[in-house]
Amino acid sequence: MKKLWIALTYLVFLILIVAPLGKIFIGSWGDGWSGFAASLTREQSLHALMMTGILVVIVTLLNTLFGVMLALYLVRATWLSRRIKGLLNSIVDLPFAVSPVIGGLMIVLVLGPSSALGAFFEDIGFKVVYALPGMILATLFVTFPLMVREVMPVLQEIGAQQEEAASTLGAYSWYTFWKVTWPSIRWGVIYGVVLTVARSLGEFGAVLVVSGNIMNKTQTATTLVYQDVENFNVTEASSVALVLAAFSVGLLLLMEWAKKRKEVH
Repeated sequence: MKKLWIALTYLVFLILIVAPLGKIFIGSWGDGWSGFAASLTREQSLHALMMTGILVVIVTLLNTLFGVMLALYLVRATWLSRRIKGLLNSIVDLPFAVSPVIGGLMIVLVLGPSSALGAFFEDIGFKVVYALPGMILATLFVTFPLMVREVMPVLQEIGAQQEEAASTLGAYSWYTFWKVTWPSIRWGVIYGVVLTVARSLGEFGAVLVVSGNIMNKTQTATTLVYQDVENFNVTEASSVALVLAAFSVGLLLLMEWAKKRKEVH
């Protein structure tokens, strides 16, 4: 019976992961190297990959900065009441409970051209929805919990004794953070960064709603793959998808390395 369950587990793994990846690899090389290269060097592919890279860098930086700050506030801040901390904890988990499409729709409703706030921003020449700022907000919405949920348990585990001792000895808050707190949480932060990058690379629903999927303007790699599939451009879709898959596999390996380092420390 045990061998049967092991065989079924491997079968599911092959069907759900190995077979689709193999199909993507075969499809991307359907027209040989020239077809693969042409698919990646066409104007829309280069622009979509560039937009994806810009999104990943900006979102990862913002998510790391504000995610670590919020984790510190939720664990260490004595000026926040227990009720407020509980409310903030619930809000942090909201992207896990809400579909990314709904998150994107909320941004459109609040900051879209038909809203008062969106119209104000457009009047001063700052477009949010159907532009890069809206795409950044949408990706931040779906990735924000990742950093907070990686750093909070580490802060709770190490306690505040060392930080309090440093403050008692006269250390400034920034000095205490860099010399005492940061060495203890850095591997959790690295793990959160890897998760954020991976999630940003693969985000589709929220970005599709907010960006409008405008070719050579607001199109990302995932929305380009979606468009190519809709247009039956199998080689082009598979080639871009293969690049994303390769990055994802690399991130998974990096994630495992960071996880082991975090366990050691």
